[in-house]
Amino acid sequence: MAGKFRIKKGDTVMVIAGKDRGKTGKVLHVETKGERITVEKLNLIKRHTKPNAKNKQGGILEREGSIAISNVMAYCESIGKPSRVQMKIFEDGRKVRVYQKAPTEILDKSK
Repeated sequence: MAGKFRIKKGDTVMVIAGKDRGKTGKVLHVETKGERITVEKLNLIKRHTKPNAKNKQGGILEREGSIAISNVMAYCESIGKPSRVQMKIFEDGRKVRVYQKAPTEILDKSK
């Protein structure tokens, strides 16, 4: 069941459940179909690989595994806590994502 998520690539999130609970990191990938995300340097898994053209030596490699999107929340650096995200429409017609606990801080820095 693919849905709409208010967490996007590049956002900072905090893990609220699981083995990495309390840790924060940057979102690298959002998989909407499986409702999972990949967070930088969190939920590390080990992969045993054979030598190939890309990796000449092979061996045991560590990489990020995916986390269920329900186990993370957007992290607001200004208040130092995780917060839900809501959409806000300004008078000029801009629609942006803001933290519920800090509604003045906009998540979409590019807009």
